[in-house]
Amino acid sequence: MLYHLIDWLENLGVHIPGMGLMHYLSFRALLAAVISMLIAFFAGRKIIAWLQRHQIGETIRNLGLEGQMQKKGTPTMGGVIIIVSLLGSVLLVCRLDNIYTILLVLTTIWCGGIGFADDYIKVFKHRKEGMSEKGKLLLQFGLGLAIALTVCISPDIPTDRLVTTIPFVKAHEFDYSWLSPFSGQLGVYTSWGIYMLMIIVVILACSNGTNLTDGMDGLSAGTSAIVGVVIGVMAWLGGDVLDARYLNIMYIPGSGEVAVFMAAFVGALIGFLWYNTFPAMVFMGDTGSLTIGGIIGVSAVLIRKELLLPILCGIFLVESLSVIIQRSWFKYTKRKYGEGRRVFLMAPLHHHYQKKGIPEPRIVTRFWIIGIILAISTLALLKIR
Repeated sequence: MLYHLIDWLENLGVHIPGMGLMHYLSFRALLAAVISMLIAFFAGRKIIAWLQRHQIGETIRNLGLEGQMQKKGTPTMGGVIIIVSLLGSVLLVCRLDNIYTILLVLTTIWCGGIGFADDYIKVFKHRKEGMSEKGKLLLQFGLGLAIALTVCISPDIPTDRLVTTIPFVKAHEFDYSWLSPFSGQLGVYTSWGIYMLMIIVVILACSNGTNLTDGMDGLSAGTSAIVGVVIGVMAWLGGDVLDARYLNIMYIPGSGEVAVFMAAFVGALIGFLWYNTFPAMVFMGDTGSLTIGGIIGVSAVLIRKELLLPILCGIFLVESLSVIIQRSWFKYTKRKYGEGRRVFLMAPLHHHYQKKGIPEPRIVTRFWIIGIILAISTLALLKIR
């Protein structure tokens, strides 16, 4: 709103000292981060107090983890703090007529709604399993399909190169035609179908990966903030024609707004960490974790860096794999030997280390360090390649 207000004033011939700063991405990104952080700081305490008054606390099952039962009754659904501070900052600083901003705001509201419904069922309906897995996946699939169609069809999402003749469909610098077993026009259509399917899988994987990682104080928020910084930097570079040409990466006009959005995203997470670090005063719940994952997945797709996510989001990937391996091996051994066996002491992976007696703050800090190493490696690949 501030950007559009200043733009409107300039068109009227009104000049206020310093108003030109709003045309610089660097200034708006810093402003977005500061505003979202401040909103999280000041609104967070009030939201936590409201959650406590209404007894919206976490229900804890005794899984034999150290310090676990001490967290019983800690307010949950704290992801509302992240969403409120993020959207508040974005509405003030970002260009609201930009397609990337619109899609990311839609993602925030959509995933936040799914997570809120899931938490609501757990807390108020007293159903620990929350929304059914099929229901959540179906809603997430709907978001992924909407994003995939928009990316492939919308004329507001330009690209560097046009290598296809499909009406209303623009090509990307990445050529996925080799994925198709067919040639000719059928092969082109098939490759685009595969590309859209990949977008949906990326969004589903990121959203659920952060959800699985959210099991310790500050773990999901801290690692997601690190990922957010890297995506913001890559969006910045890809949105600048000189930087894009120098690094030989795809130039995407207008994608600099993703950098401003991610700055607000990181600021919101840092503000939330003020209350979420050990011992946590509030948990983000699915309201926060599903939203964070959705934003990461969609933003990576929009700046065409989804292929770097296995490295950048390595922690989310390993956490998800640990759950898949644990469940698969347990079912296989139970069917074969009549008794289920486990690969890890407990899944997701962070609970495995907790079972081994490592203090929770140490596990979280080490995961953050690994996340920073993965982030640096991801940025290095832009030049090394």
